[in-house]
Amino acid sequence: MTSSQDENSTDLGSLGYADLAKMIDHSILQPNSSVTDFESGIDLALAYDVASVCIMPHYAKRCSERLAGSSVISSTVIGFPHGGHTTAIKRAEALQAIDDGCQELDMVCSISNVVSGNWDYVRDDIAAVIEVAHQASRQVKVIFENCYLDDDQKTRLCEICSELKADWVKTSTGFGTSGATMEDLRLMRRVAAPEVQVKAAGGVRNLDDLIAVKKIGASRCGSSRTQGLLDPLREKLGLPPIKIAPSTGPKSDY
Repeated sequence: MTSSQDENSTDLGSLGYADLAKMIDHSILQPNSSVTDFESGIDLALAYDVASVCIMPHYAKRCSERLAGSSVISSTVIGFPHGGHTTAIKRAEALQAIDDGCQELDMVCSISNVVSGNWDYVRDDIAAVIEVAHQASRQVKVIFENCYLDDDQKTRLCEICSELKADWVKTSTGFGTSGATMEDLRLMRRVAAPEVQVKAAGGVRNLDDLIAVKKIGASRCGSSRTQGLLDPLREKLGLPPIKIAPSTGPKSDY
């Protein structure tokens, strides 16, 4: 992630631990993640008190059970990672995720239809998931996969998500050709309605990056590098280190 000098700084100002830890959706989404990876990832998220655990749909129910009673939210993905599922399948996935206790759903838009300019399809596809989620008092993050889109397409998606009252617009899955950029985050924060939050995913690799995306206006950051982001923060704030065995699973930039 590239940042200007004034954005990329470890100067915390008035920021406390929770201001940054509660930005993080700790992701466990690599295709070869094991049950051990899931369980240790949930342990880590609880220990660091992050915003949520974003986990594979098949493990979402167990994740929700483990997070019950904590301040960490259970989340999962819909239409992941390519967005090519039919709308009916995405809606069914959303209903299953809700039934499994997930509070937040990270949905991949129909990327193919975005680049084809089929905006009615794109809008209806997003609307179907938002409708069932909001009826159940759940929240939706709409993933754009910006590495495949031009600025006009990103802008139109922000406008559609604002009209549909999406809860977040999100840069990436973490499995495309690149992740969040400062330029994309600025565009999304500028174009999306004020009440629509922005999530960065992919490329946030250190504490400097996390602070930088917060300064731009992102309220969430998806990452599997939670320890690497928050251990330096705790040290800088004079907080005791957290002792927890690291996940043995593979890392991604999500």
